[in-house]
Amino acid sequence: MSETLYKRLKKYSDSDYYGFHMPGHKRNKELIKADIPYAYDITEITGFDDLHHSKEILKEEQERAAKIFHAEETAFLVNGSTVGILSAILGSTEKGDRILVARNCHKSVYHAIYMNELHVDYIYPNYDPEVELNGEIDPEKIRKKLEENYKSDCENKIKAVMIVSPTYDGVLSDIETIAKIVHEYGIPLIVDEAHGAHFGFHPYFPRNANEKGADIVIQSIHKTLPSLTQTALIHMNGQIVDRESVRMYLHMLQSSSPSYILMASIDECIDMLENYRDAYFQSYVENLDNVRKNLRHLKHLKLVETGKVEYDKSKLVISVKDTKMTGKELHRILLKNYHLEMELSAGSYVLAMTSIGDKKDGMDRLVKALYEIDEELDKKELFNKKGEKEPNNVDNISKKTDSCEKNIKLHSYQLPELEQVYPSAEAIKKAKNKENVVSLEYKNCVGYISTEYAYLYPPGIPIIVPGEQISNKAIKILIQYECAGFDIEGAKEEGKLEVLK
Repeated sequence: MSETLYKRLKKYSDSDYYGFHMPGHKRNKELIKADIPYAYDITEITGFDDLHHSKEILKEEQERAAKIFHAEETAFLVNGSTVGILSAILGSTEKGDRILVARNCHKSVYHAIYMNELHVDYIYPNYDPEVELNGEIDPEKIRKKLEENYKSDCENKIKAVMIVSPTYDGVLSDIETIAKIVHEYGIPLIVDEAHGAHFGFHPYFPRNANEKGADIVIQSIHKTLPSLTQTALIHMNGQIVDRESVRMYLHMLQSSSPSYILMASIDECIDMLENYRDAYFQSYVENLDNVRKNLRHLKHLKLVETGKVEYDKSKLVISVKDTKMTGKELHRILLKNYHLEMELSAGSYVLAMTSIGDKKDGMDRLVKALYEIDEELDKKELFNKKGEKEPNNVDNISKKTDSCEKNIKLHSYQLPELEQVYPSAEAIKKAKNKENVVSLEYKNCVGYISTEYAYLYPPGIPIIVPGEQISNKAIKILIQYECAGFDIEGAKEEGKLEVLK
């Protein structure tokens, strides 16, 4: 390309062109006394193309992105990966169809299921109790589900398969094998690769899902690459997916006034990947590998490594499982005492996300902080001694009614397998129509059918989905996290769920 979108925007900003068009700030930097790039914020004017009907520079940029990410077709997303996931599912199914979904998918997947009133079959990820992480999706579970569905008398056949890989914690599934299985039935495999946009740019990381046979791949390039928040990509491959239908939903669901600042940041990110990635990734990988080697020698805190052939080494998962500390406590200490903000805290670990944007001094600060905390645990004997077992806090908490211990020790949860009694859309519709709906405290919800979601954010994976019958295990998980000071999102009232009477 002769020039990137950013360079064209800068040239226009420095020119004497005066705009009698949107936006209302008119590129007047003196109007608002803030360091916001108004000078580059324009609308679809002459020479700058239109994302929804791209023919010039935006068309060229998206084609370049497809080439760099090994996709056949790529579209820019300015409403995050969420709009890509919604468009992928809605474009691959008709209202009332059936879809096979990994139960550890992001909440946006469930929103698409609701919007198209889909029937759902779930695949649950493997769970590793040793490291307390939800793991990969077993390809054989997908094969079995598809075989059962297609051999049965059920007229509502599965029309698409949706999984997330890598997970928030960096766990990968075998996309190549899953894609081959799914394609035997002539249906598309959709992969939420939001956390894997950096894949394929250095041998230290796995190849991306485009190279492994996925039909639709959604990536948040703002998560692990240098692009502005809210920017993402959707890639399409092969002949199975209905690309025209996916494009239609992108036009419907994306803003009709996409931000040129966001699109310029995508373009600059792609320009970096095309021209400078080797230098940036090599330096980053050397730094990251040294950090991982150093963290393996912690005495009580532990760097979690899955033991799988492939996993995302950019994610630093630090476990407190062998200590008397909670993940939330470690998160708080790192923030308060060391000014280090983690991506998330879970029951028994914290997650530090890294990228090519990290500097060596920042990584060194994290290593130093963790070793100081580890040493303090040793001095105060705040670790589990050999043979010592943690109390069963889940059972204890479930009996509590009025009060909770905010720093109670807890473990990261395995997703509860709940029975889907109604499609989520039907359950939500019943709640809207006030059909036999009542709001109950968590402890009184066992056995009822939920009309609301319940999840921690991040990571945004529902523990309970509307239409599911609530189990004792699910309620124990909610109370466990509530007592540990985590916010449960998705429901209208704190500490309560709306259920069908």
